[in-house]
Amino acid sequence: MTPEDASRFIAYVLRHAPESIGLALDAEGWAEIDALVAGAVAAGRALTHAQVVQAVDAGAKKRYALSADGRCIRALQGHSTPQVRRSFEPAEPPAVLFHGTATRFLAAIRAEGLRPGTRQHVHLSLNEATAVQVGQRHGKAHVLRVDALGMRALGHAFHRAENGVWLTEAVPPRFLSGWPSSA
Repeated sequence: MTPEDASRFIAYVLRHAPESIGLALDAEGWAEIDALVAGAVAAGRALTHAQVVQAVDAGAKKRYALSADGRCIRALQGHSTPQVRRSFEPAEPPAVLFHGTATRFLAAIRAEGLRPGTRQHVHLSLNEATAVQVGQRHGKAHVLRVDALGMRALGHAFHRAENGVWLTEAVPPRFLSGWPSSA
């Protein structure tokens, strides 16, 4: 398994489908690395302990964290599995955050705002460049501006994951700008 394939597989298991390899996560998303590797191997995936540790340090996204004792791993955010309910401390957001999406989703977002879908939070970026990268994963990218200051003033909570991703429950349409003239 390439390092990229290993990271994608780990993200899938830790965020969305731990049961696919018989893995149990605690409420904060932690899993024992040995159990992750054993479950992957039993499911026909050639994953090693070293690949798991390498995934934690690889890439700019920093999707994972190791426990202090080095025995457990978790995804930092993006969970859709109901048994994981990560607790994040509230954080004061900057005035503006960004959300990268594919252009094909703009009409629905304009009507409904940003919703977490199967995830537990809407993911927002601190800068436009990161938002473009996120949006490109799903098609032709477009970046929307989020009036985080306005949302916060009305009581919307924000959290910042360890890797710098900003999280909130939803973004109503009135706090979004940067629409293309055709959307």
